[in-house]
Amino acid sequence: MTSMRSVVVTGVSTGIGWGAVQALTGAGFRVFGSVRKSEDAERACQAFGNAFVPMMFDVTDEVAVHAAADRVRAELAGQPLFGLVNNAGIAVPGPLAHLPIDQFRKQFDVNVTGLLITTQAFAPLLGAASGFSGQPGRIVNISSVAGKVVTPLAGAYGASKFAVEAVSDALRREFLIYGVDVILIEPGPVATAIWGKNEQVDFSIYDNTVYAGAISKMLVYLESVTASAIPLEKVGQLVLSVLTTPSPKVRYVITPSLLQHYVTRYLPARIVDRIFGKVLGLLPASRG
Repeated sequence: MTSMRSVVVTGVSTGIGWGAVQALTGAGFRVFGSVRKSEDAERACQAFGNAFVPMMFDVTDEVAVHAAADRVRAELAGQPLFGLVNNAGIAVPGPLAHLPIDQFRKQFDVNVTGLLITTQAFAPLLGAASGFSGQPGRIVNISSVAGKVVTPLAGAYGASKFAVEAVSDALRREFLIYGVDVILIEPGPVATAIWGKNEQVDFSIYDNTVYAGAISKMLVYLESVTASAIPLEKVGQLVLSVLTTPSPKVRYVITPSLLQHYVTRYLPARIVDRIFGKVLGLLPASRG
């Protein structure tokens, strides 16, 4: 078993993490995947068999993450880790002017600090350590097109993904000395539960703000994009490709609407502001 190439993937219970495990195990990799619930671990084991090894930890729990890294080190039995996929993440929606600060902190704790905790724990197994011998591994960080273009009412999420972009660039340059590469995947809307969990968000705290109508429009929009969302399998196959291609690019954008991506990226910012404002009812005249 130790001769199998091994990859660590965080946040595999649903979404992109699940798709990545599917692609990697299908290609003959052993995957150590993190989940936070035992039922999710059992479900993944049933789906992926012996090629999947569940790890129970939250990426914000530094002690638990390092304990998991020690376990992986023992399982590898001297073999290097082939890759680390930092996928675990959450989306905290809401207008920044009224967003509870504890929710803003949580957004960064999971998406940014948790990513760094996990990277610090597993990077030595990839080759970022003195005395390492073997082929250095790769790190794939799951960012988002929101890491380039932030939308209203998703400012905390966008800010966290902007930070992931910066952290990834810094890590890639700092890890040059070890030969450990860091690659970003920037998906657009994906068929995942990360935004589907909005029914669990208490939007009523914004009912008495000027953003109540815009939030309703945003929720309708999120439902509409589900039909054209990127299939998990497509993102999973991209993760596999990025880990195995001889000369990967630094960034990979994957989105169902390249036109939308380029329009929001390259149009003048004031025009993009008005597009968002019109769509969500945020222009002054629309407030009534």
